[in-house]
This record gives sequence, C-alpha cells and structure tokens, in this order.
Amino acid sequence: MDSSSLSSAAGLGTVDPQLHFMEVETQKQRFQQLVHQMTELCWEKCMDKPEPKLDSQAEACFVNCVERFIDTSQFILNRLEQTQKSKPVFSESLSD
Repeated sequence: MDSSSLSSAAGLGTVDPQLHFMEVETQKQRFQQLVHQMTELCWEKCMDKPEPKLDSQAEACFVNCVERFIDTSQFILNRLEQTQKSKPVFSESLSD
C-alpha cells in the first residue's frame, strides 16, 4: 500500500510527512537487510578462503548467487502481492 492509499484509507486529503518519512525509512531498512542477507548467503556459498584477488570461478559464483537471490526475492514479492489482491480488503468485507 503506497502512501497515497494510506491517506485515502484514513480519510485524509494529504499525506502526513511523518508517516511518509517512516515509510521511506522502513523501506531503506528492508533494503539494507536484503543486501546483508544476500552478502552473507553468497559469501558463504562462493568463498572457500579469502584471496587477495577474486578468481573467475568465485566471480561467476557471486554473479549467479546475486541473480538467483534477486529472482527469488522478486518471485516472493509478486506472490505476496497476488495473495494480498485475492483477499478482500477489511473495509470491503464489512460493507457486505
């Protein structure tokens, strides 16, 4: 739900700046968590022992790992959006 939907749902004409700030900060935090998870996962998977230089095999492993992590994250987000869209909204279920 974007910030304009939140303000419309609450019956407000404009978006509360504090609410918008909190939403942006929450998104930043989620992004940082994803990057941390991806780094940790791919490091464990692709690095046997740290070397002064990244060899081509480790580089290919990192590229593949990051691409699969992004694909999986996107798939999960899409699935959650589909699930959320298929469920009735709370206010709509009250009007029935």
